[in-house]
Amino acid sequence: MRNMELRELRAFVAVVEEGGLSAAARRLHVSQPALSQTVGALERQLGVKLLVRGSTGVRATDAGTALLAQARAVLARHDQALRAMARYAGPGGGALRIGIPLELPSGLLDPALADLSEAHPGTRVQARHMPTAEQLVALRSGELDVGFLRERPPGPEFDALLVVREKLGVLLAAEQAAELAGPDGIPLDALADLQWVGFPRAGSPAWYDELTAVLRGHGLDLGPEAPQGQALIADVKLAAVASGRAFALAPPGWQQPLPDHVTWSPLVGHPLVRRTWAVWPADSRRRDLGRFIAALDRSTGG
Repeated sequence: MRNMELRELRAFVAVVEEGGLSAAARRLHVSQPALSQTVGALERQLGVKLLVRGSTGVRATDAGTALLAQARAVLARHDQALRAMARYAGPGGGALRIGIPLELPSGLLDPALADLSEAHPGTRVQARHMPTAEQLVALRSGELDVGFLRERPPGPEFDALLVVREKLGVLLAAEQAAELAGPDGIPLDALADLQWVGFPRAGSPAWYDELTAVLRGHGLDLGPEAPQGQALIADVKLAAVASGRAFALAPPGWQQPLPDHVTWSPLVGHPLVRRTWAVWPADSRRRDLGRFIAALDRSTGG
């Protein structure tokens, strides 16, 4: 039997405390199917039924009640240990673990990282590429020290700094762009006959809902949602757009080189603005993290 993971225990505790999968999924910023799979995997691993559905929601079985007490104790001790160790990370000497989304603007972090290196030469930076929802889970479990998220978490658990706003434009086959573009760019509703190359909602639910509401408001039929776990990497965008039947969204100055038959154009009126926040635990006492955030604030004009 493999060891239980902290994320599995957090998922189970959230479902019991919230009384249902939907509310727990919102609390953890994950999709309901992903949460159901996590709890199901925990039940199969332990060989017992932990939860039962009733008319009023989900409740713990006798085995689940016993595990709940133990899980809360384990998570409390884990979080306590992290807080205790944070006190000793003052001048540096440890690892600063940073969550990075796809398409973070080039050079955004360079000044802050340079300042951090000078002020805390003993701090090592470890970067992990993760979508927003996964970063939130990792921040809560203590696996990340700071994340760069496409949505700002609600509540007092985290502090956040808005670091960049990007006016998204559109990637199109060059011939299509030439036909649709006017002096101010391409109207969003002109893309109604094309398929949107989108990302899974589970990766960043709030940003996905904001984005798709604008697209639908301009008459676009978005079709089926992208499968969970499908990363919207540059090659996927460019291959779909090159077919002439799809469009993708990208910021100006996109880091990826474009082939000759694909072009980027602004959208008329800039209806889509993507925001990225630096997010970190509000109770963090790390001085090197504080220095990094302060330098990031200065360099981005936050």
